[in-house]
Amino acid sequence: MLAASYFFYGYWKIEYLSLIVISTTVDFLAAQYIHRNKSQVKKRIGLSVSLITNIGLLMFFKYAGWFMEDVLHPAAAIDLAQIERFKSFWNFALPVGISFYTFQTIGYTIDVYYGRSQPENNPLKFALFVSYFPQLVAGPIERFSSLHHQLFSPSKWNYQNLQHGGRQILYGLFIKMCIADNISPIVDVIFNEPSAANSTQLAFGAILFGLQIYSDFHGYSLIAIGTARLFNVKLMDNFNAPYTSISIREFWARWHISLSMWFRDYLFIPLGGSRVNQLKLALNIMIVFLVSGLWHGANWTFVIWGAMHGLAYLLERFFISKNTANWLNFPKWIATMTIVFTAWIFFRSESLAHAAGYIMSMLNNTGNGVDLTFEPIHISLIGLFILSDLHFRNRSISTWLDQKSLVIRWVVYAFLVFCIFGFAGISNHPFIYFQF
Repeated sequence: MLAASYFFYGYWKIEYLSLIVISTTVDFLAAQYIHRNKSQVKKRIGLSVSLITNIGLLMFFKYAGWFMEDVLHPAAAIDLAQIERFKSFWNFALPVGISFYTFQTIGYTIDVYYGRSQPENNPLKFALFVSYFPQLVAGPIERFSSLHHQLFSPSKWNYQNLQHGGRQILYGLFIKMCIADNISPIVDVIFNEPSAANSTQLAFGAILFGLQIYSDFHGYSLIAIGTARLFNVKLMDNFNAPYTSISIREFWARWHISLSMWFRDYLFIPLGGSRVNQLKLALNIMIVFLVSGLWHGANWTFVIWGAMHGLAYLLERFFISKNTANWLNFPKWIATMTIVFTAWIFFRSESLAHAAGYIMSMLNNTGNGVDLTFEPIHISLIGLFILSDLHFRNRSISTWLDQKSLVIRWVVYAFLVFCIFGFAGISNHPFIYFQF
C-alpha cells in the first residue's frame, strides 16, 4: 500500500516525492524524540523542529513568490529584478496536496507532544499514514489516532465494504463529472469577462461557482472516502449539505469539515479557545479565518475571503441571538448564502482588482451580456443534485440505499452510470482543490 501510494503521487511529478519523504522522516524522528524525553524544553525542541520544517517547506513552495511580489515589493524591500531572478531560478509547480499532507503530519506531532497519541515505531507504517493515496492530495485531513488502527489492523475482504465504497465512488463521480464539469465552462466565461456580462449573469456566475466548487470538492471527497472503504478504512465525512446552513457558524460545521476541525483543535484551542476575554476571543476567531483563507492559496483574494467569513462569524456570535423564531430561519438562510456566495467571488477571482471589477459590474449592470450555452439536461441534473443534497442532509447516500429494495438500489446505480456516460462534461477539468 505504501508503494502504491508513492507511485500514485510520484506518477504526477516524481521529484516531489522527496518532500513527502522529508516531512515523513522529520516527523517520525521528532515524535520519537518528544516521546522519549521527559524535559519540557526538549519536547518543545522536537515540536519546533517539526513545525519549522513542515511550515517552512509549505511557505517556500506555496508562498515565497507571492510574499516577494505582493508583500516585499510594495514595501520597497525588494525590487522587481530580484523577483524575476527568483522566478527564473525556482521555476516549479506547486506540489499537489502539500497543504493537506503537511497539516496531517503536523497534527500527528502535536498529538504526540500533548500525549494524545503514542508515536508509531515502524517508519514504514508511519510513511503510509502520511501518504495514504485515497486522501493524500485533497483530504479529508485525518488524525493518526483514527487512521492508524484501521490501516494496520488485520482485515478480510468484505462485500459490505465493496458495496458502500462503490456507492460513494459512483455518486462522487456523478457529482464531479455531471455537475462540476458541466458548470465549469459557464463559470469560466462569466469570470473571464465580467465587464461584458450583465448583472443577472454575474450574480448567476457567483452562484454557479459556489455549486461548482462544492460539487467538485464534495465529489472528490466521496471518491476518496469510497476508495478507502474498499480497503476497510473509514475516512471522516468532509461535507454535510453546507448550503442548507442558516449561519456562517453552521456553514463551517458542514463545509470542509476535516479542515474546520483541524483549525479548531490545532490553532483555535492552542490560542486560548473560548476561555479568554471577549476581545481575545474575537482576535482568535479572526486569526483562524485569516489563516484558513491563506491556507487556500497565495493571494490576497483568499485572505479577503477568509476575512469576510470571519467578520460574519463574529457578527453572528456577538450581536445576533441564537434563540430566534423559526420563521426567521429563511431570512437567516438568505443572509448566510448572500455572504457565502459573495465571498466566492473573491475566492474565484485572480486578483483583488478582478474581484472588485466583478462586483462593481454586477451592481452597476454595465455589460450587455455574454453568450452562455446551458443545455436543459444540465439544468435538470443541477436541480436533481440540489434536491439530493437536501435529501441526504445529515445522512449518506449509502445509508439511504441500505433501506431500499434491491430493485430500487440497482435502478439508482444504473441511472448514475447512465448520466456519467451520457452527460459528463466534454472537457477535462482538474479537481479544484488539487491546487491547494
